Amino acid sequence: MEWTLLVMMLCALTTCAGALPIFFIHGISHRRMDSILAYTAGIMVAASTYGLIPASLKLTNLFVLCFGVLAGALLLNLLEYFIPHVDIEHNRKGVLVPSQSMMMVAAMTLHNIPEGLSVGASLASEVENLGLVVALSMGLQNAPEGFLVALFLVHQNVRRGTAVLLAGITGIIEFISSLIGFSLVHVALFLVPYGLAFAAGAMLFIVYKELIPETHGHGYERWATFSFLLGLLSMIGLVEWFR
Repeated sequence: MEWTLLVMMLCALTTCAGALPIFFIHGISHRRMDSILAYTAGIMVAASTYGLIPASLKLTNLFVLCFGVLAGALLLNLLEYFIPHVDIEHNRKGVLVPSQSMMMVAAMTLHNIPEGLSVGASLASEVENLGLVVALSMGLQNAPEGFLVALFLVHQNVRRGTAVLLAGITGIIEFISSLIGFSLVHVALFLVPYGLAFAAGAMLFIVYKELIPETHGHGYERWATFSFLLGLLSMIGLVEWFR
């Protein structure tokens, strides 16, 4: 039990850890910003397609997978109609200027709930290596998510310490969800494949709708493309190393 709690806690804390570099980043050039976002997109795509989706299929069928992925994407799409949207724009000096936005922060927080339930229930299940693979996939993609949340908040004139704290709160929500999933494993285990697919769909929506478009149009598409590939391969390599 102690080991399981440690895994869940570390998985959640990676969100806060990923936000910490915001203390050391001040002015961000177009090229660096595009590279960071593309690298993050690569990690999230790999976490979805190499970690979450295969884990979901291992527990269920293609119909459940498709339902979960589409539900995650559709729910985030609906958020755009109810929550002010995030668009990061650049001024002529290359400094980020945010429009009104909280959609990305809300989206990250929202899909942390099924992520946490999936981690907890997977760790409590008797399926070989499932808990470790799910926790690793979630934890590794939580770090860039935490950084993105903090970055968006800072460029909305939120203090850096507050931005890191808010990013950490999204991780706490995931930890609480993990505890619930672990405690209600007999019920939650049924929902695990849905939760995994939902989280994958939510991440893929964010990548294609927000991150990839933002990395193009500033003249650094090639930098962004190779950064995306590095993020993709980094995530796959880490998952394989920990298997």
